[in-house]
Amino acid sequence: MASSGSRPAARRSLTAGLVALPVAAAAGLLAWQLPQRGEEAPLPVEVTGPPGALTMGATSYKIPDAAVIVAPSGDDASPGSAAKPVRTVAKAIAKARDGDTIVLRAGTYHESVTVPAGKRLTIQAHPGEPVWFDGSSAVDGWERADGAWVKRGWTYRFDHSPTYSKGSPQNSDPDFQFVDPKYPMAAHPDQVWIDGRPQRQVQKRDQVEEGTFYVDEKGDRLYLGSDPGGRRVRASTLGEAITIRGAGSTLRGIGVRRYATSLPELGTVKAVADRVTVENVAVTDSATQGLSVLGKRARIRQVTTARNGLLGIHANHADDLRIELARSTGNNTERFKQSPVSGGIKITRSRTVSVTRSVLDGNRGKGVWLDESVHDTTVAGNRILNNAGHAVVLELSAKAVVAGNLIRGNGGDGMKINNTAGVRIWNNTLAGNGRTVHLVQDDRSPDKPNTPGRDPRQPFPDPTMTWKLGEITVSSNVLADARDGAPCLLCVEDHTHERSGGDMKIKVDGNLYARPDSGSPEHLAVWSRGEGEPHRLGDLAAFKAKTGQEGNGLAYDSADAVGKDGALGRKAAAEAARAARPLPEPIAKLLGKKGGVRHMGTWNIKVV
Repeated sequence: MASSGSRPAARRSLTAGLVALPVAAAAGLLAWQLPQRGEEAPLPVEVTGPPGALTMGATSYKIPDAAVIVAPSGDDASPGSAAKPVRTVAKAIAKARDGDTIVLRAGTYHESVTVPAGKRLTIQAHPGEPVWFDGSSAVDGWERADGAWVKRGWTYRFDHSPTYSKGSPQNSDPDFQFVDPKYPMAAHPDQVWIDGRPQRQVQKRDQVEEGTFYVDEKGDRLYLGSDPGGRRVRASTLGEAITIRGAGSTLRGIGVRRYATSLPELGTVKAVADRVTVENVAVTDSATQGLSVLGKRARIRQVTTARNGLLGIHANHADDLRIELARSTGNNTERFKQSPVSGGIKITRSRTVSVTRSVLDGNRGKGVWLDESVHDTTVAGNRILNNAGHAVVLELSAKAVVAGNLIRGNGGDGMKINNTAGVRIWNNTLAGNGRTVHLVQDDRSPDKPNTPGRDPRQPFPDPTMTWKLGEITVSSNVLADARDGAPCLLCVEDHTHERSGGDMKIKVDGNLYARPDSGSPEHLAVWSRGEGEPHRLGDLAAFKAKTGQEGNGLAYDSADAVGKDGALGRKAAAEAARAARPLPEPIAKLLGKKGGVRHMGTWNIKVV
């Protein structure tokens, strides 16, 4: 699970507690995507606008004649018609029949609701009207007391287990500990805002100062360090927003914000059933995880997850999951440890997964992390920018395409492929990251039934999951300007010292390497030679001579070879088409290009 180096195999799995949960997810496919094996090509689904949800109130979904209508001014004793709407979404769900649509009129809904198993419902915003589920309440009645302000009679309580298992203590293995000792309140879901500005929770009453708050559970008091006089104070009073247990259901056109979701609750919005669609939905300012997918065939389309306490999108046992045109930004506001979970998107124990045409930006963690036996993955056409950790991680997994991505300005590696086989890496532009491409083998092995990271739904041994790095192609990528301290642009390592890069069937050709000078980083490539230390190769000529790789590659030690945005300089651009390898037909179709085209890096570095 942890994306570190060599670790013992006998570790307890982080996701073990998730296996017993019901599984689910939904349908929908863009015309340019290829159908999966055994699946008929679906009808095109029109998707407009840039990645992320449209502004609340900008959607215009059709209203069926028999729709159940909800409005904040309604009455739950009403029939739910346009003239006489019900007041709560919970009442509408209870009234609706299988196959019905629930339409929400403009306003704010302070509710926690569940679409039950056996009901296929669509919940959507009324055309042109902004709709928000809000887990917070206005708080008034403050008193000045002992250098702070206090609200008496505060009885809201939220689980603060520092793990996915309710009531369990922090794991004894540091690699599986969510909470950083520097930020001990991260797993406490309580949240307070003053005039829209989040306040920081502290452990003790005597730590309260400007910009902080403290929950005195024994005394039923809420303390503020900032003067609330004449200001709007809100605090989270609900833990979960929407749980979908009805297979084939759809949620679209709404916003969800400010829920005090605990770690064991997994997500503020949860798709637990199969064939669930979530479209044009924004989940923001959740205490932990914004959206959680726990079922098969989910379609997550034009979804925004922003400023959530731990993670934007989480998925487990989510076979045939498609995430497209998503925007996940600014997550891990509570400063959880980057491992075992944090950042933009984390997917575990799932088969046939795609993350396409999405933006993962400014997350305090990893951008896209696929871990623990994820099989058959596509990560294509994304913009993965300015994340604190690695941009793309494939770990303990197999069979993947990583193509056409712009990966720029991330604090960790641009791409880390760890104990994963069968990866095709084509036409990515990577600039300003740590190690640009890092291919690494450690000593973890799925050789025992209880080995952490196995998918328990699969046979043992699972022939598709060897956890052996290998059969990897790296072609037509731009690898540029590693961060200070990075040892190499391309790093191929075997910490078991058993196999060379050639033994692992790693093929590297037709890439462009750019450094501002020959010492930044010192090594253009590090290449495992099996026993002993790896080759450390200072330039492209040495790389070719020692490994027989990169017969068509280019390298520049010049500050103007590749711009900070990843765009090729004039000289590099003029020579790139010659060096790039012909794009294989399947990947060309995935990217909407002609097979056999020669192009270096991704086609569009514009960030939307």
